[in-house]
Amino acid sequence: MALSQRVGRLIGVRQHRVDPGGGGPRRVPRPVDAVVVGGGIAGMSAAVVLAERGVRVTVLEAAPNLGGRLGAWPERLADGTQMVEHGFHAFFRQYYNWRAVLRRIDPGLGFLKPIPGYPVLSARWPTEEFGRLPPAPPLNLLTLLARSPSLRLDDLRRMDRDAALPLLTYDPVGTYADLDATTAEELLDSLRLPDRARAMLFEVFSHSFFNHEAEMSAAEMVAQFHFYLLGNGEGLAFDCPDEDYATAIWTPLTRHVERHGGRVLTGTAATALRRDGDRWRVETADGTGYPAGHVVLAVDPPALAALVRASPELATAAPELVARMPAFGVPGPPYAVARYWLDGDVSRRRAVFSGVSRQPTLDSVTLYHRLENEPRIWAGRTGGSVVELHAYACEPGVPAEELAERMRVELGTLWPEFAGLRVRELRARVEAQAPAFAPGSHATRPGVRTDADGLYLAGDGIGTEFPSALMERSAATGIVAANHILRAEGAATEPVRSIRPRGLLAGRR
Repeated sequence: MALSQRVGRLIGVRQHRVDPGGGGPRRVPRPVDAVVVGGGIAGMSAAVVLAERGVRVTVLEAAPNLGGRLGAWPERLADGTQMVEHGFHAFFRQYYNWRAVLRRIDPGLGFLKPIPGYPVLSARWPTEEFGRLPPAPPLNLLTLLARSPSLRLDDLRRMDRDAALPLLTYDPVGTYADLDATTAEELLDSLRLPDRARAMLFEVFSHSFFNHEAEMSAAEMVAQFHFYLLGNGEGLAFDCPDEDYATAIWTPLTRHVERHGGRVLTGTAATALRRDGDRWRVETADGTGYPAGHVVLAVDPPALAALVRASPELATAAPELVARMPAFGVPGPPYAVARYWLDGDVSRRRAVFSGVSRQPTLDSVTLYHRLENEPRIWAGRTGGSVVELHAYACEPGVPAEELAERMRVELGTLWPEFAGLRVRELRARVEAQAPAFAPGSHATRPGVRTDADGLYLAGDGIGTEFPSALMERSAATGIVAANHILRAEGAATEPVRSIRPRGLLAGRR
């Protein structure tokens, strides 16, 4: 164990139990059926736990492939077929619940490989390295401040320390009471940081949550700063699969659910929920109905709002849920993903993953031919490279190919050798499915449990009472939803874990 982790544990920076699990027989004592709408991380996490406990679970996924924003599918290229992902994801080591689900298919998580370094690129300033920090606070923060070229001692003296205190005093209740009505941009303005430090240390971080600072709650930014840097003992280090997500995750998870008696149906879109006495009935686009005692809705915010609108009986069964949907169903800004197959490679010194600061469109770069086996084989055979560019919160109404070209040109200003590479293939798309974390939205953000018996929500936009974000919030809310069902049916629940629940200086609030 590293010195920083020992120090961190002394001040309470360790894994915390949200739900200890247990509480009954491992399997449900009577026949129970459940329908999970959505086959992404949240839905499949719920399905894994339910199926293992003997619940007859059916997963309904509208898309032809599982995974949601962690999905992968085959694309036919001129020289063969390649798997393509929805976008790069970092599997951080404090994703305790998501990793617990993944251990069902690989107990040692051998398919996850460490990604060395976490550089942030800029056309104006030298690269800032977020990787290779001590894993736990407070030493990670002190090391970052000591070595960062973006923030010097004089800058710290000029900084508004009172304005910065909320970053160190996260509280799951007080932070939202104090800062949810404030934008992340207003909070960053109040810090009086040098422009370079703001761009390289904070803006890159906030963009990673698919929201603009001017449209994102300051409380949410503080919560994520706590979750990723100041509240966990694992650090900013992360891992990634060495195969595409379908091969590494979704195919084996599907087999796991099926081995435990569950069903996973793709290309099956839920269109409405009906009450059938004291039970639910999920209707699908092909006219089939799926009856169940319990339903977990694990879809993105726009899809959830659409499904609620199409289910008039919810106005009586779940009026609070219905009232929250108009605001919740508005997604964050669009994001763009462009994967390039190129006729040559970038410099060997380029990192596998890089964040990008202050480019008009480009937010990150991933070298897939140095990450996953299939692109690695293709690059070795052709002498080329496979590079994915990502815009986390881009301009609306711009075609995917135009955004892809903007990102390609912007990366060429950062990596000159990239500009000279010829494009052999391009797959580009724009989506708007990520949740918004607008100022003032916390009070009306739905949680896992709804006001209708037997109806639950899960996903990375759903509120939790413990720190979580992105993939980990999806997995955690899926497990929490499953636990509600298991408790109602008299069975043991799954443990749920998180990081330190409050900030290092929360006592000074």
